Amino acid sequence: MSIRPFRDIKRKKTKVINVGKIKIGGDNPISVQSMTNTLTTDIKATINQINEIQNEGADLVRVSCPDESSSKALKEITKYVDVPIIADIHFHYKRAIEAAENGASCLRINPGNIGNEKKIRDVLLAAKDNECSIRIGVNAGSLEKDILDKYKEPCPEALVESALRNIKILEDQDFFNFKISVKSSDVFLSIKAYRQLSEVTNYPLHLGITEAGSFVSGSIKSSIGVGTLLLDGIGDTIRISLSDDPVKEVKIGNEILKSLNLRTKGVKIISCPSCARQGFQVIDTVKILEEKLSHIKTPITLSIIGCVVNGPGEAAMTDIGITGGKNGNNMLYLSGIQSEKVLTDELISRVVKEVEKKASELENN
Repeated sequence: MSIRPFRDIKRKKTKVINVGKIKIGGDNPISVQSMTNTLTTDIKATINQINEIQNEGADLVRVSCPDESSSKALKEITKYVDVPIIADIHFHYKRAIEAAENGASCLRINPGNIGNEKKIRDVLLAAKDNECSIRIGVNAGSLEKDILDKYKEPCPEALVESALRNIKILEDQDFFNFKISVKSSDVFLSIKAYRQLSEVTNYPLHLGITEAGSFVSGSIKSSIGVGTLLLDGIGDTIRISLSDDPVKEVKIGNEILKSLNLRTKGVKIISCPSCARQGFQVIDTVKILEEKLSHIKTPITLSIIGCVVNGPGEAAMTDIGITGGKNGNNMLYLSGIQSEKVLTDELISRVVKEVEKKASELENN
């Protein structure tokens, strides 16, 4: 059982590209990615963090390659991870070639910043030879000088012009396996730039509000910016940029998609903010359940409501529900129907048991 979405989002149909084993664009699921913050040359730490990011639900992981030792470290790193790696490259074309040759599934570059036509051609040849895709990463903080001189400041038109210039560079070399981003730390600038770019190209778009800030402020900015574009049907892959643990970026990205019914992986918890009417400690219960149910990947809806004001109504629309009652007697709902009373001391273990049972049933059907 799941809540029927009030509004169905009609995604724009874009071209399909391959980033390793992940398909981006078209009707393929919107992918979530994050980026490591370890030193790439610290191979063990980087592998551990990539695996942590993937375990949280990331489809892709980006790794910075600022020097030769970092780009060559990808050869060892990719042996021990099971997620496509995107190499983050700035300016030096040899780093891009090395990354492609050492296991990267995608190169994040600005072709216009790589250098002359020969250098660009060498990078694209390495990408083709190693089945490596590219992301054109336009950023309001690093626009080409002539474009910035033309528009005087970063604006949607400037970001789109930069994107189109870089698209032409790749197309002129018969390279089409790429996606594009036009990021800014300003929510409104980002939204307008992506909307304009979406009107003039069918390549898949990577969404993000760059340098969004700390966990709270960055999550809010990203939810507004990325969420608005997703509601417009724009976007094929997302990254939430936070000054925090990259695992949290994945968590927020997945929650944005789940809130828009664009991703159903895992348990979706509907819970009340709690008040004096609550029959049990809702906030603490939800925190514990989030941790204990994090291993569940099957889409399941769970309502945790502290009292009977909204509890029965929410439970009627979820797979499993708990409504707080008097004297520690709480009502368990299964598939929207009252099942039995559960004592508060037994509530968490019973909910975990029912969710795991439901997950097993769904997986076996």
